[in-house]
Amino acid sequence: MHRRTIAILAAAIAVAGLVTGLVIWLMQPSYDDIANDCVAALKERAEGDKAKPKACEGLKEDDYDALLMSHILGDLGWTDDEDRFDKNKMLEDTLNDD
Repeated sequence: MHRRTIAILAAAIAVAGLVTGLVIWLMQPSYDDIANDCVAALKERAEGDKAKPKACEGLKEDDYDALLMSHILGDLGWTDDEDRFDKNKMLEDTLNDD
């Protein structure tokens, strides 16, 4: 009887640990949420600030670089209505600078 009580108690503790771990894991933001927060942080940062925003810390370096370039191209006005790079806008901008 004593062994059965210990086994039941150990199983209950193990289940409680698994449930707690699952809840903590489910509460973490998704990778897409981190990317969206990073985009918002890039838009809000002060002009000239080159530091990586804290909201971008969970992103892979390549993904952060892509978001940063997208943000820079948008600031330059080189994107279309769907935020895609528009080569013609870039060329117009460089030709108008003369």
